Amino acid sequence: MKYKVVLYESEEGFSVWVLGLPGCCSQGETKEEALENIKDAICEYLEVVTEQAKDAAVYEIEVAV
Repeated sequence: MKYKVVLYESEEGFSVWVLGLPGCCSQGETKEEALENIKDAICEYLEVVTEQAKDAAVYEIEVAV
C-alpha cells in the first residue's frame, strides 16, 4: 500500500506523519531515517487497528469529496 506522509525539518531532525492515519507519526535524525521509521510505524499502527477491529462491527462507507 502507498500512504501520503508529511515530512518537516526541525532543529532536532525530521518529523513525519501519515495523512489518513491519525496519530501515526515518527521521526529521525535524517530525512531518510525518518522515512524508514515511518514505514515501521505504519505497520505497527495497522496491526493494532486490525486487532482492535477484530471483535467489532466493521462497515464500509463511501464519501464524496
